[in-house]
Amino acid sequence: MTHAIVVDEIGGPEVLKWRSVESRPLGTGEIRVRQEAIGLNFIDVYFRDGTYKAPKFPFVPGKEGAGEVIELGPDVSGIALGDQVAYCGIDGAYAEEVVLPAAQALVLPEGVDTRTAAAMMLKGMTAEYLLRQTFPVRPGHTVLIHAAAGGVGLIAGQWAKHLGARVIGTAGSDEKCALALEHGYDHVINYRSADFVAAVADLTDGRKCDVVYDSVGRDTFPQSLDCLRRRGMFVSFGQSSGKIAPFDIGILNQKGSLFMTRPSLFGYTATREELQACAGALFDVVRSGAVKIRINQTFPLREAAKAHETLEARGTTGASILTV
Repeated sequence: MTHAIVVDEIGGPEVLKWRSVESRPLGTGEIRVRQEAIGLNFIDVYFRDGTYKAPKFPFVPGKEGAGEVIELGPDVSGIALGDQVAYCGIDGAYAEEVVLPAAQALVLPEGVDTRTAAAMMLKGMTAEYLLRQTFPVRPGHTVLIHAAAGGVGLIAGQWAKHLGARVIGTAGSDEKCALALEHGYDHVINYRSADFVAAVADLTDGRKCDVVYDSVGRDTFPQSLDCLRRRGMFVSFGQSSGKIAPFDIGILNQKGSLFMTRPSLFGYTATREELQACAGALFDVVRSGAVKIRINQTFPLREAAKAHETLEARGTTGASILTV
């Protein structure tokens, strides 16, 4: 037996229940990991509240974590007992122990501990595919990143600056703006006290941005389109304020032959080779010091409900983790 956070029905944070669960035997190619830290992400909320459909009920939420390999199933290669590993995109992370395919586990390099890994895998690999694959950022580009003080935002700001971009962000308080300015941003707009569309136009002398990365959704659309230059790209990768309402696709033509995409990490890491390349790039920029991972909130795993309440109230900055 082990313990996990279990969801029996969709609802608010109160449906997250701490209880005993059975430890299942390992199958071929699987490993068992004793977790030390687990990432807290908005996607966990989406499954809990029904925004995304859970595969079954009851279920254990969570998509990323890190810990020590304590058991190997048949036909596992490349991973040994005692290895420190991290994973991303595997369901059931809110648990003391997890079973996962060895092919989805990433052995941590020297200089990256389990707490840092749990805080950065989903967010950092998201930043990697956004900045290096969805819209490859180059020197001279101007980018706008909403939720600049969030988990993805703080990583993406540093990484975009490292890639040579001019980086503009938005955040919801002066404190969050100040935090983002410490993490690579050239300018950060408090969207509660300023019109971010007008501010972007002023900052760029009317040239606007090459790309907008948006995890907010309803509250920032379609205004974000007005921050883009002709043939710029709008990248929607989350919806913390709610879903973007249906719209006439002709608006993209009207506002300058714009591009729009709704990618996901799992669309960019479907193969082992893609996963390793994405994670490897993240490990490299973190180990080099170009991107620093800031863990600003830590909650015991059994207090996952409190963690969700804080996250949904936009009371977090940087990364948050659950500890076992």
